[in-house]
Amino acid sequence: MAETMRILLVEDHLELSHWLAKALRDAHLTVETAHNGADADALLHTQDYSLVLLDLSLPKMDGLDVLRRLRARGGTRAKTPVMILTARGGIDEKVQGLNLGADDYLAKPFELAELEARVKALLRRSQGNEALVHNCGALSFDTITRMFSYGGKAMALTPREHAVLEALITRLGRAVSKEKLFDEVFALADDVNLDAIELLIHRVRKKLEQGDLADPAAITTLRGIGYLLQPRSAMPAAAAK
Repeated sequence: MAETMRILLVEDHLELSHWLAKALRDAHLTVETAHNGADADALLHTQDYSLVLLDLSLPKMDGLDVLRRLRARGGTRAKTPVMILTARGGIDEKVQGLNLGADDYLAKPFELAELEARVKALLRRSQGNEALVHNCGALSFDTITRMFSYGGKAMALTPREHAVLEALITRLGRAVSKEKLFDEVFALADDVNLDAIELLIHRVRKKLEQGDLADPAAITTLRGIGYLLQPRSAMPAAAAK
């Protein structure tokens, strides 16, 4: 089953890193950032990501060394897709990066639209045979456009509301713990606690209750277990009230 798309952006230029992270979050992706190679290497040892955007000219550890160590590590994390972002324009660096296992290469400066298109293409490729559209009653999520529609109309969601709903709909019929939602919605640097998930769930519930739909979606709280998204028609009568 698909996971919420969580990206590690490794870029030492702080202004560019902030700009790229904001653009990707606006595209409904959960983004964490690292500003040197050593920090990126440490995160890739312990965290799971759907994609790594990796600059090459990094302090403390070169981007190619980060990539080399990731691919040599073994296990599922070693297969994480990597797109190189670099101002190095030489063909030698490009070939070396691809030979070390990079999945794509984008030279700076680049247009944001091209970056988003390539990111989506890599994420599609990494999903393999996953369903392109997830449905829950009147609610639909298109994994290509990364858009939710409800009763045939596009939903207006904040990036974090989007991440919560995506985590639930891609695990349809299964409970998702508060801790799991927290890990997928918030970056490591965010100064929030688990209670923030309850607020997001409340806000998403309100949006799912809007409109007079034939088969609305609903989020059920399973005490001590987590949250479950399902069509209201599939809920027990007592729980649906």
